[in-house]
Amino acid sequence: MKSIKKAVFPVAGLGTRFLPATKANPKEMLPIVDKPLIQYAAEEAVASGAEVLIFIVGRSKRAIADHFDKAVELEIGLEASGKQQLLEIVREILPPHVACVYIRQSEALGLGHAVLCARPVVGNDPFAVVLADDLINASEQGCLAQMVDVYNEHQRSVLGIERVPHETVNRYGIVDSIPINERLSTINSIVEKPAVGTVSSNAAVVGRYILTPKIFEFLEKIERGAGNEIQLTDAIAKLLESESVFAYEFAGKRFDCGNKLGYLKATVEFALQHPEVKKEFKAYLENTFS
Repeated sequence: MKSIKKAVFPVAGLGTRFLPATKANPKEMLPIVDKPLIQYAAEEAVASGAEVLIFIVGRSKRAIADHFDKAVELEIGLEASGKQQLLEIVREILPPHVACVYIRQSEALGLGHAVLCARPVVGNDPFAVVLADDLINASEQGCLAQMVDVYNEHQRSVLGIERVPHETVNRYGIVDSIPINERLSTINSIVEKPAVGTVSSNAAVVGRYILTPKIFEFLEKIERGAGNEIQLTDAIAKLLESESVFAYEFAGKRFDCGNKLGYLKATVEFALQHPEVKKEFKAYLENTFS
């Protein structure tokens, strides 16, 4: 039985919804209080057992590698200034046993293509895919860790899902499935961004996947789909023809940080939980909006 030790982070997107903030800075480096989105995603993966983090990057994404790299000059400066707490924060962004691998996606051909770029490192192992845009606040156990538990039991691909309003199904990959228990179901079919009114299900796939390596066989062969891109959803539809795929309705709250409103909501809610600022920030909100 193989465990999930590798996680793929597709981070080559241009982040045009946040221009001009993302003109020179990757959207994954936008901070929620005091940590960038990509760090939240990496921490979730590491907490689930991942030991190799594979970042699929574009030309403008050097800041991500710099963030996870050792910053010698910064550490020397903090140590000389006696700022031990900040020094520990900088040194502990990732545990020492975790390795980071960076693969250039030369063309922006879609999520499916980004995942396919990871094949030389993933090899014949099952792996996770984490989209940093989807920030998930789960108080007890991280979303990916919950899904790893499901994978460990069934040894099949698992997709994280969330119920969305029926009028928004055209923004997501939508699954139709047969329930196994309150949170877990077996997927019958999956379709990318269906027109409103054409599907009865509102179970939307969000940015968490655990996939068996067989997915690569289909990613290599499928033609471009929605948006003229290689869609991961289309490859999963083909995977369903050869093995079971599960849908898991995770425990936690998702923030769509790929748009401004979702990003602002995440900032407020995470600030209200942050031990350093939550008390004063809550008082500020109450005084301002009461």
